[in-house]
Amino acid sequence: MVARTDSGITADGAVSDSDRRFSIKWKDVAEMVTRLQARIVKAAKTGDEKRTRGLRRLLVRSEAAKLLAVRRVTSNRGKKTAGVDGVKLETPAEKWQEARKLNCRGYKPKPLKRTYIPKKNGKKRPLGIPTMRDRAEQALELMALDPIAECTADLHSYGFRRKRSVHDAIEACYNALRLKGSAKWILEADIKGCFDNISHKRMTENTPVNRTKLEQWLKSGYMERGMFSSTEAGTPQGGIISPTPANMALDGLQKILEENFEKRHKVHFVRYADDFIITGETEELLENEVKPLVSEFLAERGLELSEEKTKISHIND
Repeated sequence: MVARTDSGITADGAVSDSDRRFSIKWKDVAEMVTRLQARIVKAAKTGDEKRTRGLRRLLVRSEAAKLLAVRRVTSNRGKKTAGVDGVKLETPAEKWQEARKLNCRGYKPKPLKRTYIPKKNGKKRPLGIPTMRDRAEQALELMALDPIAECTADLHSYGFRRKRSVHDAIEACYNALRLKGSAKWILEADIKGCFDNISHKRMTENTPVNRTKLEQWLKSGYMERGMFSSTEAGTPQGGIISPTPANMALDGLQKILEENFEKRHKVHFVRYADDFIITGETEELLENEVKPLVSEFLAERGLELSEEKTKISHIND
């Protein structure tokens, strides 16, 4: 998997000062991780939690996954953006040493670096930038979490998922409304401050990942203008793993709707991140029966609908 140069790495595994070059057979590395992920999917689909947990641990302890995790965070758009410690991973030696540190006992994340990006409405969206080390740890855990998340996700959930996009969500909406006999009423829902308020307890208890790490990431706090602020709810926007636990916490609404409404009610659900629509046969059905179910579902997760952005309308309005 790792082809070392003659003087690149010493006998005890340390990188020598004279030659820090090494090469990695990335195709072999990726194939090894993919095989482990496929085994996780197979175990998850059969409901074998013990085997799923064992395979997840095997993956995050593997050299291949650690190398891929470091590669991901040092080759994406944020590779030049350091966290609160100012550390960047630029040389092969630095990346190799970082991979060796991953998934070690005693790991504790550092606070996030708070920054802001402008939104279309003139407001600013807060982002929390983890350190490179924390990003790599999250990327490593995400490799083992993604296969499970894909097995348990709502069928019509499209945000922050592999091989799914906003275009797929639009197509799903079109398919739910395109026929002559399709529903004519739509509940357009928006969750109020979803990523700022979603329950930590809900995420940690329902996300099959290293619980200690996840709790630490959620409660790591952030630094802004030299001041530390704690985080008791919500998931930071900017972390590699952040969208997945939030997505998994929101999964299940589609099943509830299917269990409570028959086909004649024409109830269809499509979600992209924290925005979703639910179709219905009548306005009264959506207002008096569907909406209360949604509110109850969200309340269990520390969330509520945004009255400002949530509305029920006819497709011809």
